Amino acid sequence: MRSATLPALLLVLGLTLLPLTARAQSPVAPDFATVAADGSTIKLSDEVRDQTTVLFFWASWCPYCKALMPHLESIRLEYGSDVRILAIHFRDDAEGAAYIEDTGYDFTVIPKGDRIAKRYGVHGTPGLIIPDEDLAIRFDLRELGRRDLPRDLSTHTEKAQFRAPFWAAEIRKAIDDVRTSR
Repeated sequence: MRSATLPALLLVLGLTLLPLTARAQSPVAPDFATVAADGSTIKLSDEVRDQTTVLFFWASWCPYCKALMPHLESIRLEYGSDVRILAIHFRDDAEGAAYIEDTGYDFTVIPKGDRIAKRYGVHGTPGLIIPDEDLAIRFDLRELGRRDLPRDLSTHTEKAQFRAPFWAAEIRKAIDDVRTSR
């Protein structure tokens, strides 16, 4: 009887510590300091202390980015000042701040974000990463995997419109997770 108690105790202890271990092993978001399009200075480690911060790597030519933006704006409106979207513009010659302003989204635009994207290993668009207050990466869009698409979707715009709501739901879950862990 006594020998059965020790494995059960170890199992309970292991299951209790599993979330802490998984979080401790999360990759760490590289800290950065840069100037936003509005002239403000952004330091990631300061941002994540104050609010949940979404790093959105995008380009104006990306149909997936364009499809995701209304969902990100909805998330921003839903969570208010608890969530900040840093729209890191990269791989694009167009003026990112003008595009965001013209579309009416209230994101903080980081122009010329190629250096930041490279540090994060983001090579394609869209990229979306959510670090927690300790800079542990709690969500990375690249890890979602591919969903099967209906056969009648032939253009990237159609595929983007199909995927964006799913991505937004997963982003909301990650934001809720980060917010409840504070």
